Amino acid sequence: MIKMLDMKKLVVAACFLAVTAMSAQVAPKYEKAGDLVKVTYYHKDGSVKEQGYFKNKKLEGTWMTFDQEGNKTAIAHYEAGKKVGKWFLWHKDGLREVDFKNHTVASVQNWKEETKIAVK
Repeated sequence: MIKMLDMKKLVVAACFLAVTAMSAQVAPKYEKAGDLVKVTYYHKDGSVKEQGYFKNKKLEGTWMTFDQEGNKTAIAHYEAGKKVGKWFLWHKDGLREVDFKNHTVASVQNWKEETKIAVK
């Protein structure tokens, strides 16, 4: 009887450890890239969640975010921590394009999946 209780405790402990390990955050990865630091953040399952750069502890350059399946969900641009240029945000209904001028939103364009674009 005692051995059976010990075995049950062992199984419960193993299950607890497995669940804890699966729910643990994956540590970000930091890499030196010239005068920038490239950082990669991860989803709990280990897939890439976000990648971008820091310069002097501020967001710099292009940042990309991904869902757990690896699909791109956003492309953003920064200069010295401020939002600049065109950002693209994918969502279930299509694509949103946000244009930043002087670090504020200048325009927003929503593209539906069925939108046709003429390319010359």
